[in-house]
Amino acid sequence: MSDANDDLLLERQLCFALSVASRSVITSYRPVLDKLGITHPQYLVMLALWERSPRTAKEISDVLLLEPATVTPLLKRLEDAGLLTRSRQRGNERALDVALTPRGAALRGQALSVPTTMMDRLNITRDEAAELHASMMRLIAAAQASRAADAEAAESLTAR
Repeated sequence: MSDANDDLLLERQLCFALSVASRSVITSYRPVLDKLGITHPQYLVMLALWERSPRTAKEISDVLLLEPATVTPLLKRLEDAGLLTRSRQRGNERALDVALTPRGAALRGQALSVPTTMMDRLNITRDEAAELHASMMRLIAAAQASRAADAEAAESLTAR
């Protein structure tokens, strides 16, 4: 087989490797996060709030690169669990402030073991985790730049 034909082998597809890796890693998080009483998407929201609280719902959506419609039910479930509060921002009724409750802030102490536990479960070192993270962030940035260029090109075609 020529190199060009080999490019279509499933084992050579970046999208396949990323998809399987993502599902596999997130599945590995499940038993660890079950002990905290949260799901992986909820963990991501909590990480954003442990970095800074309060934040607006839009800020959380932006930092997690998720649509607001995806974040809203996560916030509702976390509020129902007593981990955060949601309230309309003074002076801007459209903005929703999200803040940790004392219980949500205290959960951070339990979550401190999650990264080390996950590195152990995945049999990777802190340096390997950092290297993988850096590679993934470069891919995310490249994909976002590509999507932005596509949107700009589509906009310029529509403007004609």
